[in-house]
Amino acid sequence: MFEPWLKRWALVPDGEPIITPGSRLLPVRMGEVPAMLKVAVDAEEKFGNLLMTWWDGEGAAQVFAYHSDGLLLERAIGRRSLMNMALNGQDDEASQILCAAVARLHAPRSSPLPPLVPLAQWFTSLRLAAAQHGGLYSLSLSTAEALLAEPQDVVVLHGDIHHENILDFGPRGWLAIDPKRVIGERGFDYANLICNPELPTATDPLRFARQIKIVAKAAGLERRRLLQWVQAFAGLSAAWFLEDGDTLAAEGQLQIAKLAASSLDT
Repeated sequence: MFEPWLKRWALVPDGEPIITPGSRLLPVRMGEVPAMLKVAVDAEEKFGNLLMTWWDGEGAAQVFAYHSDGLLLERAIGRRSLMNMALNGQDDEASQILCAAVARLHAPRSSPLPPLVPLAQWFTSLRLAAAQHGGLYSLSLSTAEALLAEPQDVVVLHGDIHHENILDFGPRGWLAIDPKRVIGERGFDYANLICNPELPTATDPLRFARQIKIVAKAAGLERRRLLQWVQAFAGLSAAWFLEDGDTLAAEGQLQIAKLAASSLDT
């Protein structure tokens, strides 16, 4: 799979392949420059590659070359990890770094937009889950529909912000990788980072309350609006996990939706 791209861009393999559901990645060198070769194998990853080229290295990893399904990116060479920070006493700092990185991605660009999907289309899974299961799914859906009906601060979203999609690029700072193709209210991306299902502390009530305060301040978001987006996103995330048969992860996201609902009542 990698051979045509290695030849096209005169690349030398520099590590083991990394296999994800949507892409195949290979650490490479372009002369003396460390880089990452990414070959998309599904449509969403291909559109994400287009978005990476649109960001043009501002807030995201720099694209060195792009052709068809192949993307050649600068490689994250820093040793810091936001997940490690969040789990080892620097949770607040990690969230502030994430918010700063998201703000850079949301900044206006002068170039024509790449192909994007309206955020409302992403909530199809939540609509289905609400119809089938009711409860917190229905509560999250009603909140989501109200937000989507009157969006504020519409931007090109990353669509999958979490602690392992913002990486340490050394002198270039913290930059994003692996976006989706979606446009909508900016609060969605900030809610996403609060709901990170890979973070075992995400459902802790004390941690949740503190993170809402920190993210709202760092992002310049009104607290209630952020809580509404968290409730909406947590329900959507739970619905996605339910579709994948991961009921345990779905329950974790519903716990976050419940925390948001309780906070909205206070």
